[in-house]
Amino acid sequence: MAGSFSKIYIQIVFAVHGRQNLLKLPWRTEVFKYISGIISNKNQKPIIVNGVSDHVHILVGMKSSISVSELVRDIKNNSTNFIRDMQWLPNKFNWQEGHGAFSYSSKDVDFIYNYILNQEEHHKKFSFREEYIDLLNQFQIEFDEKYLFDWSH
Repeated sequence: MAGSFSKIYIQIVFAVHGRQNLLKLPWRTEVFKYISGIISNKNQKPIIVNGVSDHVHILVGMKSSISVSELVRDIKNNSTNFIRDMQWLPNKFNWQEGHGAFSYSSKDVDFIYNYILNQEEHHKKFSFREEYIDLLNQFQIEFDEKYLFDWSH
């Protein structure tokens, strides 16, 4: 009996609703650990989860048993409930609609891991908007800026 084998490396990027700076340092690490747990519970391989106060980067080794959009939906739903349950914020927390998903070969994993690891440093030089549009351009993804994240904040 033949089996199905795959390992697809995907970087997933999504933002806090309205790109508000709500992921505060005292508890941000706990959210990222929780997101890693969600990914593991979906039988996928979390390689790194990191970000800054207004957005998250995830590098995941995916099997073909779930789609990227299903995984992102589950990450957002479950992590939103976790943040609300922990009551770290006085107001309701939400992730913004949409996400970016970018594929990499196994030889790029170390580079992308370090890129995600060093998000705080990276964002001292580049805004999230610049970073995200650069990713879209690198991957030759056509887009209309009105359908990207809400950049009003």
